Amino acid sequence: MSTRQIRTMNVRVRQFPTQYFVIALALLSLCPLRALAQDGHSHTMTSQRQELTPDQRSRTSALIKIVRESTERYKDVSAAEADGYALQFGCVSGPDSGAMGLHFVNGALVNAGVIDATRPQIVIYEPTPNGGLRLIGADYLVLADAWDKKNQGAPELMGQLFHYFEAPNRFGLPAFYTLHVWAWKDNPNGAFVNWHPNVSCEQFGGQIP
Repeated sequence: MSTRQIRTMNVRVRQFPTQYFVIALALLSLCPLRALAQDGHSHTMTSQRQELTPDQRSRTSALIKIVRESTERYKDVSAAEADGYALQFGCVSGPDSGAMGLHFVNGALVNAGVIDATRPQIVIYEPTPNGGLRLIGADYLVLADAWDKKNQGAPELMGQLFHYFEAPNRFGLPAFYTLHVWAWKDNPNGAFVNWHPNVSCEQFGGQIP
């Protein structure tokens, strides 16, 4: 696959292409924060490894297993691109909480607004020193306004509550709910927190293979 120039955006990030968000254009008003949703802007996360019940541990393992089985083919980024995923936002990093990495987003799945463990809206990569991309996880994302019109409370997937990002936000999106699953790179703060302390954008030079 030929090299394509991508702008490096470690703090400021660009919006999704307009064609991916026909629905999103109508959802630019602020959405009230749902009391049960976790605050997506919080950088300090309590470790999810502590005080988990046997049922919680079982559901955590089950979701990670599903994500791995559903995304293993995307270890080759060209396979993800062939399935409609495209890089958005540059490489997302936090000043004090590691990074989220490179988000390859499937606009059709985002617009569909359906939460399916086997079909994440986003697959996440980390840039490697040799210029490659390493698959590290997946991200489920639904636009808050569309979700709230049809559902009561925040989304939940196999016992994991989504995080809420209000608008305006660094991604240039309407308010949304999101759940990261660090299925391919162990996160010491928990498998479902937003930020990964051991992920870095330092190796991202603005290009993808």
